[in-house]
Amino acid sequence: MERPPLNVDSSTDAAIEHFLSLGQPKAGDGLLDMDQIVHAGGGVTPWQFLCTLAERREIAFHGTGDPNIQSFEPREPIDFAPFGHQKAVFATTDPIWAMFYAVVDRGRYRLTLNNGCIVLMDADGRPGLPHYYFSITGAALPEQPWRTGYVYFLPAETFVAQPAATYAGHLARIPQLASPVGVTPFARLRVGPEDFPFLAQIRGHEDARLREYAQAVMAAAP
Repeated sequence: MERPPLNVDSSTDAAIEHFLSLGQPKAGDGLLDMDQIVHAGGGVTPWQFLCTLAERREIAFHGTGDPNIQSFEPREPIDFAPFGHQKAVFATTDPIWAMFYAVVDRGRYRLTLNNGCIVLMDADGRPGLPHYYFSITGAALPEQPWRTGYVYFLPAETFVAQPAATYAGHLARIPQLASPVGVTPFARLRVGPEDFPFLAQIRGHEDARLREYAQAVMAAAP
């Protein structure tokens, strides 16, 4: 699925300018509650706000259901992709991808995730629009296992980007980041299922075939 083009209205643009006017975070500033900027005035589309902001400022995004994280520490997840098979703090430059992790409730429901984001590059190395796929355990999908979650904003300095690679004959980039050291977030935005632009397109999968799915995606197989 291709990300819709950004069409930023005046309310969203004003919220972005407000955030940018705050400048770079400083040590000891504490966690900025973005609800005051995005939700308080109304009329702001969270994914449009986040994606436009990501194009204007270098930020690492991390989605979760926990509203009380003070520091992210390195851990090694279960991941079939080589870049994900390391002990690190993982984040992304693509906030829609982070939103998926924020709104899927893995705490109250037994489910696995199969998802990704890819950006194809043209012959000159310019990125196109991101493309996504989102899937959860098929048996859990009818239960609509969604929640209100949070997208955290992390400073990008210690993160390393996943290297670009060839995907189905095209140069492509997976917008995943990894930091080998702990990272302190500087802001947090509350998001709900209604804010996730691809909620109706989340598909179901068979857990027993997760490795097969992952290998097919990495090989660009149908």
